[in-house]
Amino acid sequence: MGNPHVLVMPYPAQGHIIPLLELSQCLVQHGFKITFVNTEYNHNQIMNGNAMKDKIGNQIHLVSIPDGLETLEDRKKPGNLSEAVLKVLPGKLEELIEQINGSNGEEITCILADQSVGWALEIAQKKGIRRAAFCPAAAALLVLGFSIPKLIEDGIITDDGTPMKKQIIHLSPAMPVMSTENLVWNCFGNSAMKKNIFELLVRNNKSVKATEWLLCNSTYALEPAAFTLAPNILPIGPLLASNRLGESVGNFWPEDSTCLKWLDQQPPSSVIYVAFGSFTIFAPAQFQELALGLELCDRPFLWVVRPDIRDGTSNAYPKEFQDRVAARGRVVGWAAQQKILSHPSVACFISHCGWNSAMEGVSNGIPFLCWPYFADQFLNQSYICDVWKVGLRLERDESGIISRGEIESKVEQLLGNEMLKARALDLKNIVKTSVKEGGGSNNNLKNFVEWMKA
Repeated sequence: MGNPHVLVMPYPAQGHIIPLLELSQCLVQHGFKITFVNTEYNHNQIMNGNAMKDKIGNQIHLVSIPDGLETLEDRKKPGNLSEAVLKVLPGKLEELIEQINGSNGEEITCILADQSVGWALEIAQKKGIRRAAFCPAAAALLVLGFSIPKLIEDGIITDDGTPMKKQIIHLSPAMPVMSTENLVWNCFGNSAMKKNIFELLVRNNKSVKATEWLLCNSTYALEPAAFTLAPNILPIGPLLASNRLGESVGNFWPEDSTCLKWLDQQPPSSVIYVAFGSFTIFAPAQFQELALGLELCDRPFLWVVRPDIRDGTSNAYPKEFQDRVAARGRVVGWAAQQKILSHPSVACFISHCGWNSAMEGVSNGIPFLCWPYFADQFLNQSYICDVWKVGLRLERDESGIISRGEIESKVEQLLGNEMLKARALDLKNIVKTSVKEGGGSNNNLKNFVEWMKA
C-alpha cells in the first residue's frame, strides 16, 4: 500500500496532546500523512503558540471539531469537558472521518487514538479502519484501569468507583502502592467529573479490546512490573523532541525564550526549576507561601506562573517579593520545558508530577520535589519517590498548606543528597538506552511503523 494516512485523536488536554504530536512527528519521518484532531478551543490555543506551522511542516494537518462548550465559563465548570468527551465528540469525529473519506480520493488508513477516548477505537472498528491506542501516561495507570473489575469484586471499590474505605492497595509487589482516596478517578474535586472519568475508564476497558496495538509513553526499565502484568502494553517512550533533534510542539501558551539566555548566565546545577503543568490552580495563601519558600531558599530559581494558575489575580505575590528576588529569580508565563530540563544550570525540579514532566525530568537526570495536584500525579509521585527513588515529597501541614519552611528544608535535603542525585543520573542513562537503536522502545516503534506500512 501507499504511505498511510493516520487520523490522530487525543484527549482534549495539553498533557495528552503534546506526546501524541511528538509521536505524529516521528511517524511523519517515516513518510506518513497525519490528520491531527483537536477541539476548536484547543486548536486555537495551539495555533496561538510559537510558530506552530513552521515546527510541524506540511505532513501534519491540524483540524478541529466542536465540543459543544460555547463559552470559557462553560469550559471551566467542573464535569463539562469530561461530559463533552463522552457525549459530543464521538459524533463529531465520525462526521469528520466520513467527510475526509468522501473527498478527493482520500482515505484514513489507521486511527491512532488516545486510550482515554476509547470510543474513537470503536468508531474505527465499525468503519473497518485499522486502529491503535496510545496511553500518554504511565503503564501503571492502564493496569489500574484494567483492575477495576477485580477491585469491585474484592470489595475495595463500589461499582461507581467509590472506595469502600480508605486503604492502601498493591497491584503488584514491585509497583507503587496506591491509596484508595488517590485512585485516579477520585482525584477530582467534583462528583460529576469523578463519575465521568470512571465511566470513561470502564468503557475504555471494553474499547481497548478492539485495538490492534496498545502503545505507551514509557519504557520497560521504568515500569517492569506493570509491563509484566499487562504484556499487551508496548512502551515507545520517552517521546521527547530531543530524541529526533526537533522542536517540541502543542503548548497552549507562547513560550518565553529569554529564560534560556538567563539560564546560560547561572552556575552549573544551581537553579531550582518550578513548574506545575497546565491544570494546577493555587489558592492565594498557597501561592504566596510558595513564593516565600523560593525566597527563603536563597538560590537562583526559574518559576513558571501560568496566567490562570491562581484563584484570583489581585496582589498575587507577597509585598515587594519580586524586587527582593530580582537578582536571582526569574518568573515567566510559560517556557520550553524540555530545553530547560536539559540545561546544565538546572539543579532540581519542583513539579506537579504530570507524566510528561516525569519523563522529561528523568530523561535529563534531574531530581524532583513532588507536589501532585490531581489525577494520576499521586501515582507518578510514588514512582519518583518510592520506586525510582529520584525525588522527595513536599508534605502539607495541619492546615493543608505546603509551608515556606517545608520548601526550604526539602530543597536543602534534596540538593545535599548525593546518592539520590547519582540515582537520577543512572536512571537517565538507562532511559536513554531504550530509545536508541536496539532499545525496547525503539524496537516497538519500528514494529508499529512496519505494521502500519504493511
